[in-house]
Amino acid sequence: MQGNLALTYKALGRLESALSMNRDVFLGFLKLYGEEHSETLREASNYALLLFRLERYGEANKVLRKLTPVARRVLGEGNETTLQMRWTYAQTLYEDSRATLDDLRKAATMLAETERTARRVLGGSHPLTESIEDDLQNARAALRASETPALGGSEVFQTAEDLASYFG
Repeated sequence: MQGNLALTYKALGRLESALSMNRDVFLGFLKLYGEEHSETLREASNYALLLFRLERYGEANKVLRKLTPVARRVLGEGNETTLQMRWTYAQTLYEDSRATLDDLRKAATMLAETERTARRVLGGSHPLTESIEDDLQNARAALRASETPALGGSEVFQTAEDLASYFG
């Protein structure tokens, strides 16, 4: 019931209210079933996705860093929840303005692996596959930009924030 209400809040743009409910649902499943249950992992993914959308990258990253390996082991690489978690985890790495060059590399690698799996399992025209592909291109562009010396100088962009400030 609370999960449905959280979806309604999310659809209405009330993300903070949705986040509070999603957190409660996730913690309830975690307490009831443990971290290796498919419903717990799905709710962890939903919770992390809301954190990401609220640009709370560090919090989302913490949840996903712990539970994505569990999802991979328990649900399998090709499971849609696992794919969603890996996609969101990569997004938290490269969208964060404090992203390091290593974060950008990790995000691009993770997205490339996830895109290949999604394409094999879901097909190239599946919305999740297409979204992962879009983010893979964005992550690669951010990586290239941070590895390339700035025009007119020899400095390298170390973070996405550096890149954003360059383009003003």
